[in-house]
Amino acid sequence: MVKIQYYIKKHPGISLVLAFQLFRFMLLPFMGLMPQDAYYHFYGENLSLSYFDHPGMIGYILRIFTAVFGKSVFTLKLADFVITSFTLLSFYKLASYFLSAQKLQNAIVLIGTSIFISILSFNSTPDVPLLLFWTLALIFLYKAIFEDKKIYWIWAGIMMGLAFDSKYTALFLQIGLIGFLVFSNKYRKLLLSPWLWTSMIIGALVTFPVFWWNYQHDFVSFLFQSSNRTAEISEFKISPTNFFGAIGHQLLLLLPVLFLVIVILTLKYLKKIVIKFNLPSDRILFLLAFFIPTFVGFFSLTFIYWVKLNWMMPSYITGIILAGIFFSKKLIKIQIIISVVIHVLVSLQVLFYLVPIKSDDTWVGWEELAIETQKLQKEYPDAFIFSADNYKTTAVLNFYLDEKIYAQNIIGLHAKYFDYLGDDLSTLNGKDAIFIDSDSRFKNYDKRELKPELSDFFQKAEQLEPIIIKKGDRDIRKFWVFYCSNYQSH
Repeated sequence: MVKIQYYIKKHPGISLVLAFQLFRFMLLPFMGLMPQDAYYHFYGENLSLSYFDHPGMIGYILRIFTAVFGKSVFTLKLADFVITSFTLLSFYKLASYFLSAQKLQNAIVLIGTSIFISILSFNSTPDVPLLLFWTLALIFLYKAIFEDKKIYWIWAGIMMGLAFDSKYTALFLQIGLIGFLVFSNKYRKLLLSPWLWTSMIIGALVTFPVFWWNYQHDFVSFLFQSSNRTAEISEFKISPTNFFGAIGHQLLLLLPVLFLVIVILTLKYLKKIVIKFNLPSDRILFLLAFFIPTFVGFFSLTFIYWVKLNWMMPSYITGIILAGIFFSKKLIKIQIIISVVIHVLVSLQVLFYLVPIKSDDTWVGWEELAIETQKLQKEYPDAFIFSADNYKTTAVLNFYLDEKIYAQNIIGLHAKYFDYLGDDLSTLNGKDAIFIDSDSRFKNYDKRELKPELSDFFQKAEQLEPIIIKKGDRDIRKFWVFYCSNYQSH
């Protein structure tokens, strides 16, 4: 006990983060399955070099954890928690290269008490491995550049490749690296170094499976992530809603004090560099190189495009290190208080579901849906089951049920990775089907308007009794059920 008290007194920041991690771990068993958890677990059950909407790293990780610990919701959450814990450890190591002991305590508290770390600890997304490999890549790049240790160029290349195998936004690692070397007077000579280009080549080799899969599938994943969004951005429609929505997300993920400090720092350094042509020290420039392109780049799009809340997460790594330099004890205390309050509210929501969530992006009601769907399977044993809400209901039911659940490609709609499983839908011709249709808005109890595509693929569709999910006396989720006769694929 004396040793613990001594450690807490000597390392208050680390102790606080450990307390937050313990809190998160204790909350894991109460977290229900999210559709994203189920979808990326489906990646792992259907191993491939890459996938339609993302590379496969998160799927591989979930496959490893379920192989070791068994298939369960807790195992998926445990995988996210463990990988994110390694990200925190890696962040601490990276920050120690730039900050004094006190400032280092500030930085680890800022990231460890943030909401985005909680989200990564609870929800399976490609960002979970992305942030780990992003942080490790920065550690090895620091050692290769500032300590002139050549072997670390190789490790940096591997980590940059693994980051790209996690999510395509890892491309900003190479952008940041080249940007830093271009602007650094001292290290610009490294642009001609064979070690730099060896690192780049190694990174490319590590990402080869992703490129090969895309080559085999007409580069569909790259096109999905780029061309459609580029077309929307090129329309250049100013949207205050998107802008303020992005600010709201960042205020939540980082918490207000940290977000405001990061914004002020960004404006300060941009003014110093762009207007006054005054470059900071190489170490600060290094941090900025892996912060500014991602943070400012995506933030500048919010005026004309809906930027998802997780797109800027990689920039937080070096952005928080920069913020740690300027945070005072008073600001740290305010940040901690806000974080504690929000985490308590989140835990109350998880445990008691106080506020209804009118969205399919929730952890509530899916297991109950699976139980009711099993009853339908017994009542209609010759009918196959499908859903048509992009991927969510299909992925969740595939997680819980032994029988194959089909996606919206059954009725000719694009169904993300479900389109690339090699299913021959013509084998279902003549069969009847149960169509599960999520009603996240819960508009009424009477009648659901049929999807027009159903009449193109089935002879008729008859509405059955809807599935109502309750919590206590409250109706919290609703799923419409249709019996569809005589399927004919096109």
